[in-house]
This record gives sequence, structure tokens and C-alpha cells, in this order.
Amino acid sequence: MRSYFPTLSPRFGTLLKRLEGKRCAVVGHARPDGDCIGAQVALARALATRGIEAVCVNVDSVPRRLAFLLGDTPFLPAEAVLGTASDYVAIFVDCADHGRAGERLRAAFPRPIASIDHHLSNGGFAEENFVDPASAATCEILAGLFLDCGIEIDLGCAVALYTGILTDTGQFRFNSTTRLTFELASELLSRGVVPADVAYHVYERESLGKIKLLQRFLSTLTMECGGRVCIGSLPLGVFEETGTSAEDTEGLVDYARMIDGVDVGVLIEERADGTVKASLRSKEPVYRLDLVAAQFNGGGHACAAGLNLKKDTEGFYRRLVSALERQIAAVDASKH
Repeated sequence: MRSYFPTLSPRFGTLLKRLEGKRCAVVGHARPDGDCIGAQVALARALATRGIEAVCVNVDSVPRRLAFLLGDTPFLPAEAVLGTASDYVAIFVDCADHGRAGERLRAAFPRPIASIDHHLSNGGFAEENFVDPASAATCEILAGLFLDCGIEIDLGCAVALYTGILTDTGQFRFNSTTRLTFELASELLSRGVVPADVAYHVYERESLGKIKLLQRFLSTLTMECGGRVCIGSLPLGVFEETGTSAEDTEGLVDYARMIDGVDVGVLIEERADGTVKASLRSKEPVYRLDLVAAQFNGGGHACAAGLNLKKDTEGFYRRLVSALERQIAAVDASKH
């Protein structure tokens, strides 16, 4: 019988024994995406099959298009557990670092019992760290761990895992997609997942406001670095103008990256508190966008990274372009 994660799975089995009789808070990152919510739902449901009480916790609400995943899975806002955090042991999922869950949850759970993640920049902040940067999604890791450890995967769990894999691979288009990705997706289909149903909820229910937001983003696209970098922005007030929210920015940066000849696409979002959020996406992992983001205290994957600047926006655009120029030049030099 195949073992999908022969190194991680024995340790995961040991973790399950440690969790017996405990209450678990499955913590996801701020502004959660499909892989985050999918991982939270799947892990909470899997723990429940072992008689382990688990609730999902986030500082931000579940995006509208992902609400179909919740079912009867307990999902709580951060405020609901902050006063009783000592009653729980915390498992962080899809968090590249401890602070990715938000400052309040990091403070509430200073030493998580476990972290399950696939980000290249994850240095291991929990007691037990199940990190595999070669995996396309945190849900891919969980699917393999569940199968290796003989954990029941019910339909709700399978749909959540599939959604996380689908979204973090860009519908199986990104470089992170491997044979293992398809093998595990196939296992989930055998448990009742209907790809068309998931795709409908995730990709076919956009609001008119989201389309207007996309229109505004596209109108700002600017070419840099000799046409190899494309940067678009969302200015202050755009959410109010379009009737949207921060969750509607999901996927916008891909339009900057998909232009022929562009190696790196960027989305810069200005916020009312004076901070700036930037999302970076490349077509090839050789550009190591995690290293670019790290120069601004961000992180992520080789092809997908992000950063947040707090009250330090002066000259950010030019500094980011300069960092990308240096990275592209280094890549070009390595080819000769």
C-alpha cells in the first residue's frame, strides 16, 4: 500500500494521539482563501471522526463563494475564543508564519501544538511542524496524511480538500501541480466529489461588483522592467465604489501575470489605515518571489508571495520595482 507522506504521516499519527481528550482550535490565516478554508474544514471534520472536538477560527469571515464548504463544521470568529484560548490547543493551517493568522490569534496561541503548511518560507513556529513546500496545497498534504493514517474522509471533508487543491493550483494550471496532485484529487473524486459542482461555487458565482473591480484593476496595469513585470493597483475607496470587499481581490493578480511576455504580475492594494498589501505571481518558480517578498517582511511560495507594509508606504512602488529588477537580472545571469 502506498504511503503519500512517509516522513510526515507517522508523526501525524502521534499527534492524533496527543489530541485525544483535548479541544482543538483549527486556526487559518487572515483573508482566507480556498486552501485555508478547505484545510480548516477538512481537518476539523477529520478530527471529529476520531472523537476529538474541534472548531475553526479566523480573524476574517469566510468568503461568500466558499461558504458552501462549511456545512455543520463549527466556524468561529476570533472574538469567540480569545477569552477562552487556554481551553484549546491550536493547530495552524496554511499559515506561512505565526503572524499570518493575525496578531490577536498569534497572541492567544503563542505556541501552537502543530502547524500544517506548504509555504516555502515557513520556518516552523509550532511544536510539531508538518511542512512540505513541494506540495501544491495544504489540502494536498492533509489528503495524503488522512489516507496514510486511515482517517475517514466523508463527503464534506473530501469536497473541502478538493476545493483547496483546485484553488491553490489555479485549476491544476500552476507549476506546483504534480502527478501526486492528480492522484490525491482522484482519491477525493472516488469519495463523491463532483468537480463541476465545486467549480460552480468557486468560479461561476461572481458578483457584478467583482467584475467592476476587475475592470478598475485592469485600467491601472502598468508595464515595468522592459515589459517583464506588470503591476496593477486598487486605490483607496474602490471597494465602496464597486460595492465589493477585500475578498473580491482573489484572482485579480493573475490577469497581470497572464499577459504574453510578462514574467511577474503584481497587485498593489491601498488600505484606509495607510498600509499597503501587495500580491506577487510569476509564471516560473525560478523567480523566487518569496525572496522578493522577504525583503519587505513578506513571504510565500516561489511563484506566489505576498507582503504587507505598515505605515511605510513612502516610495514603495519604486522599491518593489527595483527589487524585481534585481531578481530578474539575477535569474538572467544564472542562465548564461
